[in-house]
Amino acid sequence: QVQLVESGGGLVQAGGSLRLSCAASGRTGSTYAMAWFRQAPGKEREFVARIRWNTGTTTYADSVKGRFTISGVNAKSTFLQMNSLKPEDTAVYYCCADRTASGNFYSPRDYDYWGQGTQVTVSS
Repeated sequence: QVQLVESGGGLVQAGGSLRLSCAASGRTGSTYAMAWFRQAPGKEREFVARIRWNTGTTTYADSVKGRFTISGVNAKSTFLQMNSLKPEDTAVYYCCADRTASGNFYSPRDYDYWGQGTQVTVSS
């Protein structure tokens, strides 16, 4: 099992920045990738960014490309640097981990472990 704990959310004005952190514990060596998803009220959970551990390859949703940066350290932690925040970025942000390389990594169903989420609110 892998346990994930997010931190770093909060309230920020449009144009500002936040850095989210996700600390992993347990069998972190069994994970293939970690990702961030977000869910706004009344909306489905959506993919934000992903990092693959063996190659360091990163993937971003078009809506955050150029503004957000995902990074990580040895499958034990991942970070999401969020710059130029917009009100539409307001959501609960979740960290998750994937044990395998197969599947559609844009779908939340592809991930095996989830954190409890951290609220990000961007005011206009």
